[in-house]
Amino acid sequence: MDIIRLVSEMQQRAISAQAAGQTISFVPTMGFLHQGHLSLIEEGRKKGDLLVLSIFVNPTQFGQGEDFEDYPRGLQQDSDLAQEAGVDIIFAPEASDMYPDGYATYVDVEGITDNLCGRSRPGHFRGVCTVVSKLFNIVQPQVAIFGNKDFQQLAVIRRITLDMNMPVEIVGMSIFRESDGLAMSSRNVYLTPELRKQALVLSQSLLKAKALVESGETDCATVISRLRESIACQPDARIDYVQICHQSTLADQDHIDIDSVLLLAVYVGNTRLIDNGYLVQNHD
Repeated sequence: MDIIRLVSEMQQRAISAQAAGQTISFVPTMGFLHQGHLSLIEEGRKKGDLLVLSIFVNPTQFGQGEDFEDYPRGLQQDSDLAQEAGVDIIFAPEASDMYPDGYATYVDVEGITDNLCGRSRPGHFRGVCTVVSKLFNIVQPQVAIFGNKDFQQLAVIRRITLDMNMPVEIVGMSIFRESDGLAMSSRNVYLTPELRKQALVLSQSLLKAKALVESGETDCATVISRLRESIACQPDARIDYVQICHQSTLADQDHIDIDSVLLLAVYVGNTRLIDNGYLVQNHD
């Protein structure tokens, strides 16, 4: 396994691989790998001849007062896990190479970035769209693997590739959960044992919502109200949003149908956690 730090070197490797007829599969991450990331890597290994994993904590997607400086990092640990999982190249660029002096070009996606995380984290998706576009240009993959935990992010990336005619197949993978139901996240390391117990309210909310729907409830406002009451019972939980949206447009819905997705963002202590799930059973 090679670790490449320079943009120019990664581009040259990508060009050489394509000239040799290799298919490049790509797993973009911010590092501090967990089992969820490893499931993406496993899928990437199946879909390409050359598997590239990027590790880059992207400064442009963090807002003022967010955890960019404190975001967990561990390149050596990540490298060990990646090599064991069959990664061919880790691309771990410096921010100064990705965003050199005078950098002035950004990518915006309208509409589906207005709601949910886009509303509560202004500028976040401009940073995501920009870095993903840059990474695709540098790595030149035919296939890119993302996790469904970042549901809105995945929808936005699909929009970019469609609108910009990028020749990249976007593959979304199921949420990987701890044995108690908590969605795996690099930010889970922030949680104390007590906060971690309270964090289970996110996955429990998904189960509660599905149970309400199975019992015949289809009014979104009623389901959301019940979930907000449950979350509010946790002393250190603070709701960012609890919304039921259409899976494609991410517009809020009034009534639950097969396209309805419940999306949650909750601060547990100072840690912002997200989760999501379809509400109609036969969708899964």
